[in-house]
Amino acid sequence: MQILVVEDDKRISSFLVKGLEEQGYLVTLCASAEDFLENYSNLEWDLIILDVMLPGMDGLQLVQTLRYKKKYVPILMLSALNAVQDKVSALDYGADDYLTKPFHFEELISRIKALTRRQQYQQQQQDNIVEQVFGSLRINLDKYEVTLDGNLVDLSPREYKLLVYLIKNVDKPVSRFQILNAVWGINFDNHSNVVDVYISYLRNKLDKGDEKYIHTVKGVGYVFKLQL
Repeated sequence: MQILVVEDDKRISSFLVKGLEEQGYLVTLCASAEDFLENYSNLEWDLIILDVMLPGMDGLQLVQTLRYKKKYVPILMLSALNAVQDKVSALDYGADDYLTKPFHFEELISRIKALTRRQQYQQQQQDNIVEQVFGSLRINLDKYEVTLDGNLVDLSPREYKLLVYLIKNVDKPVSRFQILNAVWGINFDNHSNVVDVYISYLRNKLDKGDEKYIHTVKGVGYVFKLQL
């Protein structure tokens, strides 16, 4: 599990990184919101632990920025501010949980596990949805059937598998390496353009009108999202 810690207090950040790594988590540390946005915002995180009082852009502004971009990741706020209104504000901005300083490390771990369970449950619920609808495009996961404007789209098994992988990561950019691993079972970059070729196949079959579904993310890979 990969955790990002955004904390400017060196004593606290050192304590967090050491403790979390001892628990088996992979931890990356940022000292400011700007550092995160400049260097890490396009990477995949399982959880963000975020201090409220940061230099420059504060933690609440960063949460709002992340939610505005529709880049969802569970966020646990840390703060010495313990008034009810402070907690309410953080949750209203989009945080998933709020822990006041000082705190017991055992409680932090417990809250991390609770957020992880919630995220896994939500993902399972998403995976159990039989039919996905995006504008004129419908994907019936039970029947292995794809229709566009009510017309059946003829996809090869590999094209279908690629499309399903993309829609299960809707609005989330995925790299060519991730696609190779998930769709072809290749767990290394073989420098092949097979991903780009199959993306082109899907685009030719799906982008028939004003609706566009598969978009290139420069320097990252591709993202599936409906764009008119």
